[in-house]
Amino acid sequence: MATRKDIDGSAGVPQFYGKELRFKREEAGLTLEKLVAGSFYGITYLSEIEHGNRRMPADLAKHVDRVLGTDGFFERRCEDVRQARRKGHAEYFERVLEAERRAESIEQWSPTVFPGLLQTGPYARAVICAERMPELQEETTEKVNARLERAQLFEKDHRTPQYWNILSESLLRLPIVPSQQMAEQLDHIAELTRRGRIFTQIIPWNAGAHTLMQGNALVLDFADAPPFAYTEGQHHGVTVDDPGLVKQYQRSYDLLRATALPPEVSLAMIEKAAEDYRNGAQPRRLEHRDLA
Repeated sequence: MATRKDIDGSAGVPQFYGKELRFKREEAGLTLEKLVAGSFYGITYLSEIEHGNRRMPADLAKHVDRVLGTDGFFERRCEDVRQARRKGHAEYFERVLEAERRAESIEQWSPTVFPGLLQTGPYARAVICAERMPELQEETTEKVNARLERAQLFEKDHRTPQYWNILSESLLRLPIVPSQQMAEQLDHIAELTRRGRIFTQIIPWNAGAHTLMQGNALVLDFADAPPFAYTEGQHHGVTVDDPGLVKQYQRSYDLLRATALPPEVSLAMIEKAAEDYRNGAQPRRLEHRDLA
């Protein structure tokens, strides 16, 4: 028999919310199955809410309040949980933020900056501060910490999604942070790759025309839900749900993966670049004639 996993309500607002939900459910003598009966949700979905891993939709919160007789408590607290989970992130990123925790696979193409899931603190701060937003230092730090918290996805004991990461070689050659910090950023990606936490490939600068040249792409696949794609601009993000469009993004990503260097070659390139930065021998910048 599986051991019942306790919930640490002090870990954050979602966990507090989930623990209170389980307390009220068990106090009423209801199983997960009985509580979701009559709703459009399953017991796995409700269990993930109880453990703070998933946000409760408003319609489910209303159903729970009605069944448990909690006088609208869970519906009122829905927005608190939502804001707590989104803290430090843009509102349009909320769906991805929740989904990447339960995805079976994540495929990402990031041609201009290292993906947020892989950024170190100094690199994340440089990306965020480049926008020159009129905000307090504390607000910037909150955004950096939120980005680093996402990266814990690869450090925690729970199942890690298969994360496939394709990068442009220009990211290795055109630093946006000092050399030592650049070495640490590359070391971090190399270490995750060596540990088998992620797969990394590099698109060489001279690869020529290839798919997804016109922007970034993120594709998430799930065991219990349809896949979706996500693209992002400077101040907005777009979630793509249409099955036909998602399939096109998946096909484009497969073609991009075929264009990229093999994982072992890519890893060696990242490690060499990190060593060069560490030793003060900055990798050769791409020259204008190279890009012609």
